[in-house]
Amino acid sequence: MKRIVIFASGNGTNAQRIINHFKGRTDAQVVQVLSNNKDAKVLERANSHKISAISFNRTAFYDTAHVSHLLEAIQPDLIVLAGFLWLFPEKIINLFPDQIINIHPALLPDFGGKGMYGRHVHEAVYAFAKANKDKKTYTGITIHKVTPEYDKGAYLFQEKVEVIQEDTPESIAQKVHQLEHKPFPIVIAKLLFGTL
Repeated sequence: MKRIVIFASGNGTNAQRIINHFKGRTDAQVVQVLSNNKDAKVLERANSHKISAISFNRTAFYDTAHVSHLLEAIQPDLIVLAGFLWLFPEKIINLFPDQIINIHPALLPDFGGKGMYGRHVHEAVYAFAKANKDKKTYTGITIHKVTPEYDKGAYLFQEKVEVIQEDTPESIAQKVHQLEHKPFPIVIAKLLFGTL
């Protein structure tokens, strides 16, 4: 049985899709959901599927080995960041080399890096499209390996969607969100079973 741990900071719609994809399977399952936000809806989602759900603070993540020890006890085959906003500590990356992936709501290397998450990404894409009206602009998703720097890991999957002149930051966000849900669990399965 392959073991998946999900880190998320908010609502958890991507986490929900991943849980659903592996629910009832005998070859892989989500065994733990962790959040840096004690009020995150993702914790409720996990509990409703009888998956262990734990929140933690900055001290547990960065200054002590609390989260590291928890992960070492679980021994996940893959750690998935699904809307997780903190920079992942190098000490955890070193414990699980090439076993941590993230989804970013843009086509990296564009619109990545510190502070580029959620609406900040979509507003930057919108501003770029407005400033470059004569050129086609695309956004999309990038699933990538996690390194100690934001959005610098090797790309595993990208999918794009065109930004049109009528788009707003909100409509761009909707387009990207629709792209996220289908491929993420499929890429996870391929990684777990060595077909990617």
